[in-house]
This record gives sequence, C-alpha cells and structure tokens, in this order.
Amino acid sequence: MTEYDIIMEMDEGENVGRGHFWDTEPGHLDLQKNKNYIIERVLELGDERAVRWLFSKYSRREIKEVLAGSRNISRKSSRYWSLILKP
Repeated sequence: MTEYDIIMEMDEGENVGRGHFWDTEPGHLDLQKNKNYIIERVLELGDERAVRWLFSKYSRREIKEVLAGSRNISRKSSRYWSLILKP
C-alpha cells in the first residue's frame, strides 16, 4: 500500500497524500487558515505530485512569502526552493 492509497480530501475532490499531514485531522485543515502550515509541510516533505497540487492552490508569491518567513523549513529545503522560485 502506497502513501496515495490512503488519501486526504483537501478541497473539492483534490487529494494529497495523508503521509504529509500525519499529525493533523484531515477535516480540520483549511486552505486559507492553515496556508503557512500546508505550504511549509509540502515544501519540506512533498513529492512531485504534492508540489504540483501546492502550486495549483497557491500563487508563487504566496509560496515565496511563506518560504521567506518560515522557521519550519530546513536550511537545505529553503535553499533549494529559493533557487526554484527565483524570478
């Protein structure tokens, strides 16, 4: 069984692997209220599918803002995403 065999409903049928949010009740996540948490978690732990989903839900500007102010993303991930998100 893969991570995507157990899926979490996030928004209107869109799915992200439950493994990215193991410590949160799926029904308690709100895309706007929990924006920082969701973006941080996917940038730190997400695979290609999760990252595509993330970019479909949030603008590059929103993702860059969260990345710039985050203390929850590792230095390695932060540097990687800073290079990817350069203008």
